[in-house]
Amino acid sequence: MGVNSKPVIETTSRESHIPSSEKSDDDSQSDVLRAAGIGIQEDDPTEPVLTLRMWVLGIAFCLIASGLNTLYTLRVPSITISSSVVLLLAYPFGRLWEKLIPNWDVPLGRWRFNLNPGRFNQKEHILIYIMSNLSIYVRLGADVLTEQEMFYGLKTGWGFKILITLGTFLTGFCLSGLFRSVVVQPRELIWPGVLGTTSLAATLHHIGKQQQFATTWKISRYAFFTVAFCISFCWYWFPDFIFPALSYFTFPCWINPKSKVVNQLFGMKTGMGLLPLTLDWSQISYVGSPLLIPSWAILNVFVSLAFWIWVVAVACYYTNIWNSGHLPFQSSSVYDNTGATYKVAKIVSAATGYKLDLERYKAYSPVYMPIVYALNMFGLSFATLSSLLVWILLEKRPALATAARSIPNLIAHSWKGKATGNKQNRADVPSWWYLITCILALFMTIFAVEYWETEIRWYGVLLAWAVALIFFGPLALVYGSSNLKINIDIFCRIVAGFVFEGKVLANIWFFDIGYTSTIKGLYFAEDMKLCQYSHIPPRSLFLVQCVGMIAGTLSSMGVLTWALNHIHGVCTADAVNGFSCPYSRTHFNTSLIWGAVGPQRYFTSQVGYGSLLFFFIIGAVLPVPIYLLQRRYPRSLWRRVHVPLFLGGLNYLPPATGTNYGSWAVWSGEEVFLVGDGGV
Repeated sequence: MGVNSKPVIETTSRESHIPSSEKSDDDSQSDVLRAAGIGIQEDDPTEPVLTLRMWVLGIAFCLIASGLNTLYTLRVPSITISSSVVLLLAYPFGRLWEKLIPNWDVPLGRWRFNLNPGRFNQKEHILIYIMSNLSIYVRLGADVLTEQEMFYGLKTGWGFKILITLGTFLTGFCLSGLFRSVVVQPRELIWPGVLGTTSLAATLHHIGKQQQFATTWKISRYAFFTVAFCISFCWYWFPDFIFPALSYFTFPCWINPKSKVVNQLFGMKTGMGLLPLTLDWSQISYVGSPLLIPSWAILNVFVSLAFWIWVVAVACYYTNIWNSGHLPFQSSSVYDNTGATYKVAKIVSAATGYKLDLERYKAYSPVYMPIVYALNMFGLSFATLSSLLVWILLEKRPALATAARSIPNLIAHSWKGKATGNKQNRADVPSWWYLITCILALFMTIFAVEYWETEIRWYGVLLAWAVALIFFGPLALVYGSSNLKINIDIFCRIVAGFVFEGKVLANIWFFDIGYTSTIKGLYFAEDMKLCQYSHIPPRSLFLVQCVGMIAGTLSSMGVLTWALNHIHGVCTADAVNGFSCPYSRTHFNTSLIWGAVGPQRYFTSQVGYGSLLFFFIIGAVLPVPIYLLQRRYPRSLWRRVHVPLFLGGLNYLPPATGTNYGSWAVWSGEEVFLVGDGGV
């Protein structure tokens, strides 16, 4: 692949000159998005895609990004090389290759390839971005491997690391592929998160071809981007280093810093954040950029914040529900019966193989949680899970039924090599390719957990896969329409706690296989939509994603193995340069609570957290009246109500605060003013 009798060129079947009367839904959607000015370009089927330049730059950025991100996930403060950085850096390297490398055809037997097939184009650029983008999220699995090796002392070597990491990657990969007809191909699913990428790539590749913003302000998109970039770079120094008060602009607390009530109402870290004023973009975008999220989605989340946190949580707090009045209003920590941070080492230790010492647990304390932590991370998470299933049955049952009925035909056509749809899909990836990746992922994962005895066993892998299969579709539909992710991590922890009671290693790997694989699947699906907008052939994307998974896994596991064996004091308080493994330590505490203490003791303790289970009923019931109201009044505001987002949109809270969500919602008003409330 990438080597041919001519410079490697793959094209889609789309023609840019199709008459409007013959255009498909995808063409019409591209026309609408192109008119919106977010970088959707007409297809040029002569552009090369799988070029040597793309492979060299893509693999290089993949290796560097995944390695550095894995290294710095062990450090405080952490540094992340985001995919946007790779998108920016790849452009000058691609243009440099275009200018310096000679245009030679290199023979390789009966094949040959060209060193420089011409101008560095947008399709190559997007594939380089995708290869590095997927490798960045390999750090999600690196945190769990670090937790196992450094906190639980189980060293499994290279084989386990590579197999389990590739297994979770392939699980997410096949999920996105098998569900693509439901979550990628429908034109109503815009996937707003990719529009910033298409806009930036188009700005870089079409300099001089862009229209100016207005006749009174003669500036190109590229010039505007350059000016905005320089201004933002200079400004970030002020709230972060020069004048931090610009970031935490809670002046009522400055006026009366000793007042408990004032700090509870306006405090940014442990309070309600009722005055969401900040001049720090990192605080505003802590839960995601509001400029890439539809205003209707932000409105649902803001109403959720006002109702559940500023009303319900406040009422529970001041009436001392679950003894929460003796704790901070919100915090990511859990506490004991004295109000001190819960010391898990008192009930679980390495000497007992990280098994719960029941007598010490009874003598010490049950687990107490701040009201926002208990209400949002558990109550609303439970409600979100049940609401997702009911919502998908009410809203999407025709599409799901059609997709389910078409699966046998898709598989049969894939084996026969026939087209699976209209002319745009002739070069689509056969379904059996994804079925093979499913079998391979299942084999890798089961072999890894059984051979290295990580407590989860083969049936635990199948159960984690079942969780991923059930929730991937609904989660992808929400993410594809709103650019907001709904987490199922706590649900995975609780299921593992019931099935593998007292087994902490089983808890962490059930979480990794069930939750991390689903998140990776969302990113795979997002990149599929990005390639659909960029007119990149699906089979080229399939190959690039496979290579990115392999390169990213090898780079990440190599760096992780080196770091855990060569950095002095790594994952301890005495670690050099802050390599104390904060994310893995957080996962460690969580897995101890749900793996060792277990959900059964947690929900049956005298604290009364068992009442949180009633949120499952709330979540199952609430979508029904909303659905009926939307059908009865289709032109009213009820059509903007999205129950899963209303219940699960606050998934960053805590550690995010009311200030983060409030300022994030305020900026969405600017989005409405600039682009209107059209859902883009």
